[in-house]
Formats: sequence, structure tokens, C-alpha cells
Amino acid sequence: MADAENISKIATEIEARGIVVGLPLSLDGSQGLAARKVNAFCARLRKTTDLQVIAWDERMTTVAAHSLLRAAGKSPSKARGKERGKIDSASAAIILDSYMQSISNKH
Repeated sequence: MADAENISKIATEIEARGIVVGLPLSLDGSQGLAARKVNAFCARLRKTTDLQVIAWDERMTTVAAHSLLRAAGKSPSKARGKERGKIDSASAAIILDSYMQSISNKH
């Protein structure tokens, strides 16, 4: 529960309007073990905050992140350790961008 509480605390401190969590669906859209774990984490997170918690499809974001980093002259296929964090950060940005685009298209 500590991770959920820490995320809730940070979201409150930065006055976030919601929390978007990547949901690792299988390519066919089904939920495997990893997606079930994320859903369980989202349930714990919802108990620690009044903010909306959105589980957002993250399929193909790592592939897109690799492409973006390659285009920027990085070599993500060899990423390990700290470099792996760049891929994860780029993937997170893609997930958030995808969510933000979806809500802006509704308005």
C-alpha cells in the first residue's frame, strides 16, 4: 500500500486532476497476469485518493518509445539500468499523451 499512498500524496501535492496508470493488455486486448496486477494496484490507489484513477491501454508504447529514442539518436535496444529509465519515461509520456488526446477529442 505504500506505493499507492506515495503516489496519492504526490498527486495531491502537485494538484493533479487524476492519475493515469498504464494497463499492459495483451496484443489481442485480453488481460493477463500483469494487467490483473495493475488493476489490483489501481484498486488500492483508489482507496488512498479522491482523484480519478484511469487504467489506460499501454500496448505498443514501448515500441513507440524505442522509435522515438532512436529518432533522437539514442540506442534504446541496448538500454540497461539508468538507460532503461529513459524508455520507461518515454513510454509513460506516450501513455499520458494518448489519454490526453482521447479526452480532448471528446470536447
